[in-house]
Amino acid sequence: MANDSLSNAKNKKNDEFYTIYDYIQMEMNAYLEYAPDVFRGKTVLLPCDDPEWSNFTRFFAQNFEALGLKKLISTSYAVDSKKAKYGYVELGGYQQLTLFETMSPQFDEGITMSRGKIFTLTRDMNRSGAVDIDDLEWHYLEGDGDFRSDEVKALRDEADIIVTNPPFSLFREFVAWVMEAGKSLVIIGSQNAITYKEIFPLLKENKLWIGATNNGKDMVFEVPEGADVAPKDREKAAKLGYVGNYTRLGNACWFTNINHGRRHQPLSLMTMADNVKFSKHKQIREIGYQQYDNYDAIEVPFTDAIPSDYDGVMGVPITFMDKYCPEQFEIIWQASGNAYANAPAGIMEMLKFDPTVKYGGGLGAAVCGGKAVYSRILIRRKGVTSE
Repeated sequence: MANDSLSNAKNKKNDEFYTIYDYIQMEMNAYLEYAPDVFRGKTVLLPCDDPEWSNFTRFFAQNFEALGLKKLISTSYAVDSKKAKYGYVELGGYQQLTLFETMSPQFDEGITMSRGKIFTLTRDMNRSGAVDIDDLEWHYLEGDGDFRSDEVKALRDEADIIVTNPPFSLFREFVAWVMEAGKSLVIIGSQNAITYKEIFPLLKENKLWIGATNNGKDMVFEVPEGADVAPKDREKAAKLGYVGNYTRLGNACWFTNINHGRRHQPLSLMTMADNVKFSKHKQIREIGYQQYDNYDAIEVPFTDAIPSDYDGVMGVPITFMDKYCPEQFEIIWQASGNAYANAPAGIMEMLKFDPTVKYGGGLGAAVCGGKAVYSRILIRRKGVTSE
């Protein structure tokens, strides 16, 4: 399967994925292109990080002045806590001490494995004439650096923007942690998180959306030496130019609530009649658009086959979300296994959902011709009023 490494991360809670610098740079540049001063005067927090190794820390430290940052804060999670909570085995690489730490006056061998560390950047410490990565200051945290601790919560409350690759096994909790403080965020997660009951309402209400870059493509991540990587994932990473301790995730993507230009680009679409005649998808040309058995909506199995002139509700793949333009479509709800149980009052009635249609799964998935289809986002063209 395309997501073996991601499944392993969730099942084994092996969340040591280190984001490639180029991905970070491309994503941040997309926000800068839309709003050049998006980071200016801001405090950026990088939690769930390993500052000595992290490309997040490297990017923001190297570009501190160009971005106009007020302050950069980066925190790490203690090695002992990783082992205790996630069952990590002894690995090389990112669990080894660095010369940066061991040569520092504040290095303490007695606490270095049990405490997290905090790195901050605010000023030209070495008087080089520029504020950059060589000016990072650090000390040990009082605790282990868990983002849920009061210590790191205080840093969250100080920050304006939170950027990181959080543990995939804690993605729901991490998003809630950021949103409860009303902060801006740019984070990496699984595309499957779109349907999570904790995440989907945020997407529906335009409080969270998919990032600007690398959508629909494999993302490569560096892993600690000795990490368990499926051979085919290692091979695919190598084909993308990353040889060694790398893996690839087939459906990782960025989540954010910072605006970018792609989000406001409407899809160029054909009418329903033209799709039936000219679509590149054989299924559309031969079958057309089928009505669901249990929803008052039609099945649109491909985003590029959304008919431009259909006024009703349409079920589209979750991959639609990285092409979603809020000026063009509104999100009504989702059709998935937990859609019925978590739907706000009135939504299922408006969709004329029929709970008597059985298909062998959870109540809420869209059924077409007696068969359940994969999770769908139920959308409607903007400006269309419901009866």
